[in-house]
Amino acid sequence: MKEWPLEVLIEAVLFTSGKSMKIDELAEELGYPVDEVTLSVSQLQQTVKRRRNSALQLVEVGGRFAFEVKASIANHLPSTTKAEIPPKLLKAAALIAYHQPMPQSRLVELLGQKAYDHIRELAQSGLINRRKAGNTRRLTTTSRFSEVFGCPYTDRQKVKKWFREKVLETGMLDNIENASALEEETDNSVSDDD
Repeated sequence: MKEWPLEVLIEAVLFTSGKSMKIDELAEELGYPVDEVTLSVSQLQQTVKRRRNSALQLVEVGGRFAFEVKASIANHLPSTTKAEIPPKLLKAAALIAYHQPMPQSRLVELLGQKAYDHIRELAQSGLINRRKAGNTRRLTTTSRFSEVFGCPYTDRQKVKKWFREKVLETGMLDNIENASALEEETDNSVSDDD
């Protein structure tokens, strides 16, 4: 029976799982020590980068690793091959893209307590980053977000600009403006309290 290198096993698990995974999840799944998995994931990233004409890249988003199609190739794929985002998450994703970097507390003010579940699901899907910022978290989009929404950019500011243009084109502006108005009221009430 052939023994496969850990790097190959990690690639197979990440590819077939269809979701992002933390190092400790990979270690548990494969039955290897965390330090060996950490080293092998790093080696796998380098291996994937060196592959000629590869459509995939191994990305780390919020401490989770996943394979994704390179943004430069995603625009050339038929729409039927693109990932679907659950409709219940669209509003949260749109608000984050439009206002990024967006404090998590603001999104909760706009959407209510369900925002916490939406944020968790979006982060687990690799669509957003959550970074600690004081008493809240700062929410931004990821390169996977760009891939899923067909955005040709991965730079946060370019994604924000592109998304705002799409909002204007599609007529979603009213919903976003209502959320922005609520956000501005919140800003004003916070500054009044200072």
